[in-house]
Amino acid sequence: MPDVMQNVRRHHHHHRPLVTVAAALAATLLVTSCGADPGGGPPPEPAGSSVGAHGRLDIPPAAPLRTGERFVHLEMARPYRPSAPNGGTDEYRCFLVDPGLTEQAYLTGSQFLPQNAGMVHHAIFFRLDPADAAPARRLDAETPGDGWTCFGNAGIGDASWVAHWAPGADETLLSPGLGYPMPPGSQLVMQVHYNLIDVRAGVDDTDRSGIRLRLVDGSGAVEPLVTELLPAPVELPCAADERGELCDRGAAVRDVRRRFGAEAGEEAEQLNAYCNRGRAPVPGNIQHCDHPVTAAGLVHAAAGHMHLLGSAIKVELNPGTPEARTLLDIPAYDFDEQANRPLPQPVAVEPGDVYRVTCTHDVTLRKRVPQLRNLPPRYVVWGEGTSDEMCLGLIVMSRPD
Repeated sequence: MPDVMQNVRRHHHHHRPLVTVAAALAATLLVTSCGADPGGGPPPEPAGSSVGAHGRLDIPPAAPLRTGERFVHLEMARPYRPSAPNGGTDEYRCFLVDPGLTEQAYLTGSQFLPQNAGMVHHAIFFRLDPADAAPARRLDAETPGDGWTCFGNAGIGDASWVAHWAPGADETLLSPGLGYPMPPGSQLVMQVHYNLIDVRAGVDDTDRSGIRLRLVDGSGAVEPLVTELLPAPVELPCAADERGELCDRGAAVRDVRRRFGAEAGEEAEQLNAYCNRGRAPVPGNIQHCDHPVTAAGLVHAAAGHMHLLGSAIKVELNPGTPEARTLLDIPAYDFDEQANRPLPQPVAVEPGDVYRVTCTHDVTLRKRVPQLRNLPPRYVVWGEGTSDEMCLGLIVMSRPD
């Protein structure tokens, strides 16, 4: 997932927010997803996240093109063999792909095509403005192998999030009149998170994933959507019967820093400082964070992202006030069902309002989830790996011009 603290800092200093997530449900609502699989893999483990099947090989067919739409299919130039750095089990790799745009267009839908479902944990597509295309090509050329390492974000320029895939999300369709701006000459960065816990060398250990885009030209009126990222800390201590070096919080934070780099390793400390107003971390299975609304708009859908120890997530608007609204409530979180959830009706927000994201994690799942049960116990903080955790609410909204 992206560098959320960078996005928090950008958002709360009134810079352009990161654009956008578009994976949703319900065919007649604003943001829709066709063919979503409610299971996405084997049955979930009890009382929390499922085993995390990392997608499927049987990709459903795309819905028919709508008026004015065309398909553009993009994929990696050649198969890529991931290799987790620094003794970890996860690699984030970015690949530059060119949609070949010579005129203004809008992205109105997408379908990620995971070629090797056994190792693809999730994928995010970032749009690069034309000015950032040349630096991205240089970075790609200077990095050994295809693409470049990119823990946290696209690793280049002011990239905007325009599509994503995680278990439970198949084809994304936006309702007519909505889309993500794609200027002429813009490029896409395909960030793929590979989890290699169950991958044996030489056995189906390469990937050549791609994406099918739906594009319309820019001659019509299209209302752009943006996504607000709402992170909260993760401060989940070892269970009472667990022992080990990484049960010490300091050691666990250093281990995250070792595996993913200094910038990614600082996320746990920065999130705690921001959300807890500088107070010391408070260990516990429930954590929350408040985020002020800085621009007026309409919220159309919401989603939540955690990893394999997540058990519940909620996003609220103005909690504890007469205007309180629940935008998202998932009391039994399933890693294999992460599609966005449209609201019954759009909800207006304005400066002075407050979002609150609250996550519950369950440390006992470590002994029940196959990907985790053989790993040493650890104090779990925010981290990029499948064995680490996140707490991230996502708000899909439109804004007036």
